[in-house]
Amino acid sequence: MSDLKASVVETQNGFHVEGYEKIEYDFTFLDGVFNPQNKQLADCYQRWGRALAVMDLNIYNLYGEQMERYFDHYNLELKIHKTMIGEKAKSIDTFLSIVDSMTDFGIIRKEPVLVVGGGLVTDVAGFACAPYRRNTNFIRIPTTVIGLIDASVSIKVAVNYGNYKNRLGAYHAPMHTFLDFTFLRTLPESQVRNGFAELIKISSCAHLRTFDLLDQYCEKLIQTKFGRSDDADGAVRKAADEINRSGIYEMLKLETPNLHEIGLDRVIAYGHTWNPLHGLTPDVPLRHGHAISIDMAYSATLANSCKLMSDEEHHRILKLFSRAGLSMDHELFNEEILAKATAAILKTRDGKLRAAVPNPLGSCVFLNDVTADEMNAALRQHKEIMKQYPRNGEGLDAFVDASDTGYTLNDKPVEQTMNGKVNGKLNGTKTDDAAHRVANGVPNGLKEVLANGYENGYKN
Repeated sequence: MSDLKASVVETQNGFHVEGYEKIEYDFTFLDGVFNPQNKQLADCYQRWGRALAVMDLNIYNLYGEQMERYFDHYNLELKIHKTMIGEKAKSIDTFLSIVDSMTDFGIIRKEPVLVVGGGLVTDVAGFACAPYRRNTNFIRIPTTVIGLIDASVSIKVAVNYGNYKNRLGAYHAPMHTFLDFTFLRTLPESQVRNGFAELIKISSCAHLRTFDLLDQYCEKLIQTKFGRSDDADGAVRKAADEINRSGIYEMLKLETPNLHEIGLDRVIAYGHTWNPLHGLTPDVPLRHGHAISIDMAYSATLANSCKLMSDEEHHRILKLFSRAGLSMDHELFNEEILAKATAAILKTRDGKLRAAVPNPLGSCVFLNDVTADEMNAALRQHKEIMKQYPRNGEGLDAFVDASDTGYTLNDKPVEQTMNGKVNGKLNGTKTDDAAHRVANGVPNGLKEVLANGYENGYKN
């Protein structure tokens, strides 16, 4: 919510306008957000007596009935726009499909859309809300590690365009964000690993205590889904809760003074200098966590070559990436891509590189005066170092798959569908060529949907 204060002063040749907008919004830690005993979410919709939800299809498959019972319990009408969004369906077409649902529902001024899903869903749906009637409210319920730790913290919303991440976007704060870490119980391990990268990002540049905990509990945090699995012991759960709360708090402290990115030296942009291009370069895009981990690992090698990071700390951070199964390199990250990505980020950052790097671990400096020759030499050095690590520094489950866009089609495991075992139309979807190919079990058609997402959401 915002409160605008402004003044208009007459000048000799016209007028001078100053406006100050107060932005405020809340975060609530709430395990069991759809438990009828917890009325906090329902209270947000009592005024309207209804809600339009934009929801990840997989989350609906897992939690849809529970969510519907929750709204029924409070006598609130619920309509759901279900969507599958991968990196390549984080697009204008997907944005417009959500806008169409908002129009069909008849969203009125100040009525909040409910957005439930991972960071991709909250980014695109939040962006749809930003221009709708020029400013439509929304409430976020993130369901992935990236969604909870990273996407939920920022007020940035966006879609990809022209093979560049987040090229079209806005700054649009939600009314409220509910942080329910019990969603992680059903999150695939590959997605837990994906989100782990964001915690390495913030801790290595801003909070050494959190980095130390990640280093201490790395494998257990991933295996137990940050202490939410039934077999997690108390020590891991306690560490996970401290990591999550501290990570979000540090991100908020860094983001809040600079919500509209007027200042371009941003600590939390570690890992976001070259990844906006190289992450989308493969035919099947890299998961965001793996894309930024490649950027972070290379940035650490560059910092080490510039004598900004000691050999010991350089080895420590690379080892943590490797233990977590995160990518530190891939074959398409080469000098040509490095040059193109550098040129692109210089435009975004007003002509300066502003590459955040740890110096030392737990704090940050920004690299600006680095030549192309120095960056290329560091990349060659980095690729030599990667030969010492498993898989030459490539990560586990590094590329988007069904767990980025929904795990089932027609309630069948995607592996069965890929083998041609599912026939007939996708239930409830708009029919187009891609959906038709998927529904009839054509592997290429399915792979297209799994990699790109399906932009045409559908409603219950």
